[in-house]
Amino acid sequence: MTEPISITAVASISPLGTTLDEAWTAYQNPDPSFIQKKFDNRLEWVAPLSKSTMEAVIKLRKSDTRYKNLDNSVLFAILASRNALDLARWGGGDYFGINIGSSRGATSLFEKYHEEFLQKKKSSTLSSPTTTLGNISSWVAHDLRSKGPEISHSITCSTSLHSLLNGVAWLKGGMTNKFLVGGSEAPLTPFTLAQIKALKIYSHENERFPCRALDLEKKRNSMVLGEGASVACLEMGISDSTLAIIEGIGYATEVLRNNTSISTEANCFQRSMKMALGKIKPEEVDVIVTHTPGTVKGDLSEFKAIEKVFCNKIPFLTTNKWKVGHTFGASGILSIEMAILMLQKQKTIAAPFRKKQESPKSVKTVLVNAVGFGGNAVSVLLSK
Repeated sequence: MTEPISITAVASISPLGTTLDEAWTAYQNPDPSFIQKKFDNRLEWVAPLSKSTMEAVIKLRKSDTRYKNLDNSVLFAILASRNALDLARWGGGDYFGINIGSSRGATSLFEKYHEEFLQKKKSSTLSSPTTTLGNISSWVAHDLRSKGPEISHSITCSTSLHSLLNGVAWLKGGMTNKFLVGGSEAPLTPFTLAQIKALKIYSHENERFPCRALDLEKKRNSMVLGEGASVACLEMGISDSTLAIIEGIGYATEVLRNNTSISTEANCFQRSMKMALGKIKPEEVDVIVTHTPGTVKGDLSEFKAIEKVFCNKIPFLTTNKWKVGHTFGASGILSIEMAILMLQKQKTIAAPFRKKQESPKSVKTVLVNAVGFGGNAVSVLLSK
């Protein structure tokens, strides 16, 4: 990339908290954010928002009669976006684009309205407008009073990094100078959990770390679901507000072998990482924030792709899914937030299952990976 694009703010609503300081403090705590919650009379591991954060969500819902029928995925995105605009010092009436996607969308409302339909054989008046995919970006734009384009999409678990790619494209195309990008997910519902369990990838571990993301020796799948929203403000150029510079972006897909998996050596990740690196030498990358969802094959295939690209000098590897679970479409920008914290603090955040690594002397470049069902891989290279 020849013209610099900066991330001038990043904000999230997640099990880690609602500010960068809260997230950093949470990362210093070696324990994960999981609790056991009942779904259909069975206890399952999940990573929910804190009680105080959910109180803020409820307060937002009650603040406007138009918000009372919105799904939590929309409310999470509104709160995160408000925080991001405050940090970036963007005005509510400024011209900026919005692209906030979701893998699952309005999960709670879908389940509520479908159950209602089965019982009454009719649907509520607002069932359609409150469950459409564009619902998130539209309501965020309404809340922020923005004047730019509103875009929504779903590219499964790489959704929010694809939003970042899209924002970069708009900025490079000269169609706007600012773009708010991210993802939001509220998947802690009975049917969503049942879908993931049906894939035989959900955690059954009864130990300190139910999700063993980046544990390459595990014998059982250990994915755990989390909820939240994560967004970032992109701007052309470098300023005093710059948190990180986007040095490179990469993307790739694979030919589908089945509905869920990627190839043994994650060819999509190999291509996306090489594209993101561009002319930068692999040995110049200090840290990789991996996608590693906690599944046996998923974690190992990404590691094999990293081995192929980085050969004998593998960077410091980490992930946050052992801590906050898999937040689907929101996970990519949550990983960006983690990367920015390491760039700011000049300190790595370790995953508990990578004990033999040596931390780099300084953190100057961080590569962030995400991939969704079907091998939709994205890699983003950040620098300080």
